[in-house]
Amino acid sequence: MRGDDQQQLGVFSYVSAEERIAKDHPLRAIRRMTDEALAALSAHFDTLYAAGGRPSIAPEKLVRALLLQALYSVRSERQLMEQLDYNLLFRWFVGLNMDDAIWDVTVFTKNRERLLRGEVAERLLLAVVEQAHAKRLLSEEHFTVDGTLIQAWANRRSFKQKQEPPDRGTGARGKKLLRDTHESTTDADARLYRKSSSAASVPSYLGHVITENRNGLVVQAMATQSSTRAEREAALAMLDRMRRRDGPITLGADKGYQNETFVDQLRARGVVPHVAEYAPNPKWPSFLTEQERYGKGFQISQRKRKLVEKVFGWSKSDRPMRQTKFRGLPKVGWMVQLLAAAHNLRRMQTLLQPV
Repeated sequence: MRGDDQQQLGVFSYVSAEERIAKDHPLRAIRRMTDEALAALSAHFDTLYAAGGRPSIAPEKLVRALLLQALYSVRSERQLMEQLDYNLLFRWFVGLNMDDAIWDVTVFTKNRERLLRGEVAERLLLAVVEQAHAKRLLSEEHFTVDGTLIQAWANRRSFKQKQEPPDRGTGARGKKLLRDTHESTTDADARLYRKSSSAASVPSYLGHVITENRNGLVVQAMATQSSTRAEREAALAMLDRMRRRDGPITLGADKGYQNETFVDQLRARGVVPHVAEYAPNPKWPSFLTEQERYGKGFQISQRKRKLVEKVFGWSKSDRPMRQTKFRGLPKVGWMVQLLAAAHNLRRMQTLLQPV
C-alpha cells in the first residue's frame, strides 16, 4: 500500500525517535558521551542495588534524566516527569520507548537518594573528565580555582539559638561565633554568610570548582559550608583529589586566596601559585616570590581566570546553583558535581562539533 493510501486510511508507519531527531542536534553528541561515561560506571551501579525486591529505575536512565534537568533548566522533578510524558526528545535521551510508563515523582526522588549515597555525581564528573583528557581537550599544566555563594533553601528568620551550644567556639582562641550558637531549623548545615562587604548575609553554602585553562572544563567540584577559610581549604582538598601530571602545575586564583599559609601549602604540593595580588599596603601583604610574580605564566593565568566565571554563569543563570532547593551539605555537593558534569558535556559538544 502506498504512503498516501495509508494516510487516507489513518494508518501511519512507526518512525523511531532516533530517526525523528536531526543528526546535528546537540543532544546526539551529549548522549554518546553520557553513554560512554555511564558504561564506565556500570560495575559501580551494580553495587548500589539489591538483588531482590521490586524493580527500581535503571540508574543509567535516572542519571540521564537528571542531566536533562540540568541541561534544560527544568525547575522541579515533577515538571521533569511531565516533560518525559510528552517530550519525544527527552524520552529518546533517557532511553524510554514512546509507550513506556513514566515514573512516579516520589519513586524517582527515592531512587535519586540512592545515587547520592553512591557518590555517582562525583564518579560521573571524573568519567567525563577522562573523556575530555582522551580527546585532548584539557590542559595538564595550568588550572584556575574559584568559589561562589549558593543561597540555601532557608530563611534568615529560621536561625534559632542552639539548645546546647559548645563550650568552646570555632573562632580565634576559642571565640564563639554565630554558627556555634545558632542554627537554622530549616537547614542545619546552612550558615549566614556574605561574599562581599556590601551584601547582606544570607543562609548559604559555597560551591567550588577547579577548571583547566585551555577550554574552561571543570576537573574538580565540591560544596562546603560557608566560612572565610572555606575557599582555600576546598582548593587544597580538590588539588589532593585531582589527577595530575608529573611535575609542577600552576593554579590561578583571585585575591581571596592571597594567604601566606595557603600559598605555602600550594608550593608544598608542587603547585606554582598564580594568585592575584592586592596593591602594596601594610594591611594586605603579598606572599608571592619575584619569580612567581614576574614569570611569563602569571599574566596568562590571570587572563584565563575568566573561564571559571563562565562555569558559574552557566550554572546560576536559570539553574539551581543560584539558590538550591536541596537541604543538607551532601545533597548540595552532589548538585554542584552534577551541574559540573552537565556543563562539561555541553562544552565538549560545542568543542567537538565540526567547523
